[in-house]
Amino acid sequence: MKKIEEYYAPWVKGIPMYISDHIEKAWRDPSLHRMMSNENPLPPSDKVLEAMVKYAKMANRYPDQGLVVRGKIAEMNNVDGPGNVMIGNGSSEVYDNIFRMFLEPGDEVIQHTPCFGIYGLRGTLLGGKMVSVPMIYKDHKMEYDPEAIIKAVTDKTKIIVVANPNNPTGNFMDAKHFITIAELGIPFVVDEAYVEYAGLGMSQVQLTKKYKNVLITRTLSKAYGLAGMRFGYTIADKEVIDQIAGSLLPWNVGTIPMWAALAAFEDEEGLAERVKFNNSEVDFICESFSDIPGFYIMNSKANYILFDCGETGKTGKEVLAYAETKGIILRGESKKYGSDGWFRVTIGSKEENRLFVDTVREFFGMKK
Repeated sequence: MKKIEEYYAPWVKGIPMYISDHIEKAWRDPSLHRMMSNENPLPPSDKVLEAMVKYAKMANRYPDQGLVVRGKIAEMNNVDGPGNVMIGNGSSEVYDNIFRMFLEPGDEVIQHTPCFGIYGLRGTLLGGKMVSVPMIYKDHKMEYDPEAIIKAVTDKTKIIVVANPNNPTGNFMDAKHFITIAELGIPFVVDEAYVEYAGLGMSQVQLTKKYKNVLITRTLSKAYGLAGMRFGYTIADKEVIDQIAGSLLPWNVGTIPMWAALAAFEDEEGLAERVKFNNSEVDFICESFSDIPGFYIMNSKANYILFDCGETGKTGKEVLAYAETKGIILRGESKKYGSDGWFRVTIGSKEENRLFVDTVREFFGMKK
């Protein structure tokens, strides 16, 4: 008799369950300052909370397929209708379904690095090969390299994914380069998880009207502050959405997240308040470190900031360790571009941001 292990799909065998050590640690100790996972420090608005309470009373009923909220998303993005929108249990599920649609074992996925880890997690799980094309680090600034992305294309390339803005660098790619990549005809996923911080005017969503191969993905975990609700979506050509949605699990998005999302979309004032707070705090933090020699700040249009302190003689790991003595959890970054001084912070509350600034300045021997 064969062992159960012999029946495992070879491209799945040995892959461990995804666990975020940072988030697990934060939940175990609520006194810690969660400045590592790009969460929103502001709780849901009163209008969103009212929707949650209202529909919690209907939790005994199965949800529908989100026709109303999908219609709202279509209206906000000036696309034809709900048929252009697929919703998911966070954008993670959205990526899972997109990748399932296009990938077979051995196919290639081009990602522009550094980038969101979920691309590799889902691509690898489906037997795909991740092809990492690094951004350019020049004059202490991160820049997109669209030419390198195009050069990386082979006959095995089935998906190209680019974040707009990039996570973790926080900058946008020039709009003309999206058109150049779209013209290749390869499924082109544009991750716009953080686009609301700069405004939907920075979105590439209108490309979906001309290019059937372009898919826009977004989440309500960031600017809308609903990470715990798990709601994401993709916008694309209706025929493409119909095909991808065929692999969705029934009732994949719960009633409460669905109607909470609708309330969040309708609460334009609540979103504006969160965006204004975030952007002012990004400016505050960046200005607070402008006098540290050898300390470089990536210009971010999102709710996180990436730093390179390699030229100070310190490492990113040392900064993280010192911050943890103050109860602050930051996010480390691997060594790249010859520097091991990379680390990232998520915008927190006003009090947390000031504690973070004081902690980093203290670490580098600067006056508060």
